[in-house]
Amino acid sequence: MSNAPDVKSPETPAVTPVRVVIALFLFAPFVAMLWVGSYAKTDPAFIGIPFFYWYQMAWVLISTALTAAAYVLWQRDQRARRSVRSEDGGVAQ
Repeated sequence: MSNAPDVKSPETPAVTPVRVVIALFLFAPFVAMLWVGSYAKTDPAFIGIPFFYWYQMAWVLISTALTAAAYVLWQRDQRARRSVRSEDGGVAQ
């Protein structure tokens, strides 16, 4: 016998809409940076900086914001799962 809580319960599915959004937030910067053909150009320039460079630097800030949002959503999802488990008589961790 194991004292570990049942991870797979019908009330808490593993794939939820919130988790899909989190995955998209974390996956978007990879797609944006790996699709080089979309930003391999010099125009439009921004304050004299070619598009190729400022686009990549903009994604540094965008990636930071998306990662922070994913973290907040993940924490909210975990709190909700813990509260559902504790209400159902499960072991809250």
